[in-house]
This record gives sequence, C-alpha cells and structure tokens, in this order.
Amino acid sequence: MSFDVQGRLHEIFDETQVSEKFKKREFVLEIPDGSYTQYAKFQLTQDKCGILDNYKTGDEVKVAFNLSGKPFTKNGTTMYFTNLQAWRVEHATAGAAQPQAGGGSYAQAPVKSSSFISDDMDNDLPF
Repeated sequence: MSFDVQGRLHEIFDETQVSEKFKKREFVLEIPDGSYTQYAKFQLTQDKCGILDNYKTGDEVKVAFNLSGKPFTKNGTTMYFTNLQAWRVEHATAGAAQPQAGGGSYAQAPVKSSSFISDDMDNDLPF
C-alpha cells in the first residue's frame, strides 16, 4: 500500500548497519492533526538511506511510503510489527494543501452530536 504525508522533519537518525547486507536510516515526521501533533517514525533502507542527506531538522517535506506489517511469535506469544517504509522524500511546496494519507481528496464527514460526548471545551484529552 502506498501513501503520502506532509510534515516537518522532527528528528533524523544516523544510518545503522543492521547486518552485513542490510542498512537502515530512521526519521521522525511531525504531522499537524488539529489540536494535537502526531509524530510518526519512518524508515529508509539500503540505497534509499542517502535520501535525507540534503535535509535538516525543521524542513517541511512530503514523504511517500509503504505501510507494512508482520506477526512475530516468541514463547507462544504473537506480537505484530508495523513499519512505515519511506521510498521518497521531497521538499514540500510552499502554500500547498496538506494531503491526507493515501493521497485521496475526501470531504470531512460532519460529526453528529451525541449525548456521551462532553460539551466541556476545556477538556484537552485526545480521547
């Protein structure tokens, strides 16, 4: 699955040589999301590690990535790992609207008022 997202580079990690044949480089993207900022960690691998060489923390970028996940079972317990595998990073164009994940353009559905939703506007909890 291919997605794209726009945000600000929050942190860029050094390249890591995981094994003789595998290397990776991770970075964190700060993504505005209404009242709350999201921080997503992405990974570049192999020949893509150098993509970030021309970027610095604070740069506004657009990231194209694939979403992947797999199960891992140890001692009878299964855990699931999710990876945001970046394959392209480019400077965000000034004044461009922020695309939603997946690149689609969808209208926001109106939120219906419900009795279980608090009307307390001072409540800043994300749930």
